[in-house]
Amino acid sequence: MDFLNAVFEEIMNFLGFTSILEALKAENYAFFKSFDGIMSCIFLALPILLFVEFFIVFFREREQLKTYKVNFFIIVFNRVIGRILSLGTIVWCIGFFQEYAPFQTSYTWYWFIYGYVVWELGSFIYHYFGHKVRLLWCLHSPHHAAETMNLSVNHAHFFLEFPYADFIRTATCMLLGVDPKLFFSILLLDITYATFIHVGEHVLQKGRLGFLGKLILTPSHHRVHHGRNPLYMDTNFCNLLNIWDRVFGTYQDEEDHLPIQYGITREMDSGSFFDVYFGEFKALYKDVVNAPGLKNKILYLFMPPGWSHTGEHQTAKLVRKKYLDLQKETAHIR
Repeated sequence: MDFLNAVFEEIMNFLGFTSILEALKAENYAFFKSFDGIMSCIFLALPILLFVEFFIVFFREREQLKTYKVNFFIIVFNRVIGRILSLGTIVWCIGFFQEYAPFQTSYTWYWFIYGYVVWELGSFIYHYFGHKVRLLWCLHSPHHAAETMNLSVNHAHFFLEFPYADFIRTATCMLLGVDPKLFFSILLLDITYATFIHVGEHVLQKGRLGFLGKLILTPSHHRVHHGRNPLYMDTNFCNLLNIWDRVFGTYQDEEDHLPIQYGITREMDSGSFFDVYFGEFKALYKDVVNAPGLKNKILYLFMPPGWSHTGEHQTAKLVRKKYLDLQKETAHIR
């Protein structure tokens, strides 16, 4: 019975019902006027969209169900371990880094804007290195393995990516003076929006959100981030505010003439949990074992995916540059 209760609580937490049910039981209707109450109601809509996506795919394009199957196993595998590690990392970072901040913010709307810009900086740093450091890419690659886009993709991560990401984001925010209460509000909003931008074409076909696409990163932008097309590789690392992608030159719009090809460049079985979850570690292990000399073995761990000791590099940066150069040459000939 305890096991069933634990499963029930996990389902309620995943669906976002817990806070709402507690408020209703206590007849605390003022909760729904608060920031947390509003965010709980918004968050509730996302699992509903996930089920809508699932049933649309189930009845129309059943061959895509393998993405949901693999991501479901990843969610179950990650649920307890990842959550404990993530929360522990956040609490430790707040306690350790906050005292080193040159100033402290407060819980106000203008500091909220500042805090979100800082949060996006931390997110950009962790996400960027997750694509540029081979060992960190092994942690991040399960999130990019799906060959279709849907809300379940948001939950597909290697469990050790959670503490790594939360260490970078929390440390950045604490060192730049973001108040912990403000930090957790930003975290809640970002989790909600980060889920939404993974909505698939079955529910939101274009995903460009009209004029908002000029101001923020939309589902269309994040679909570009998940593309393995040379033009789209390693772009749009932010979640909501596109300021840091523009600052560091990684911003990329979706091109109408270039449909997005989802997935990663390594040949893999996207319907296999083990290949999705551990495949990049296996590939890295082979490269390290076969590399001549200790220096090359170490370089394989820290250089970008696609780096080779032979000099025949196929990194995302080089592949994208080659594509852009070819486009320029073609336009010049015309």
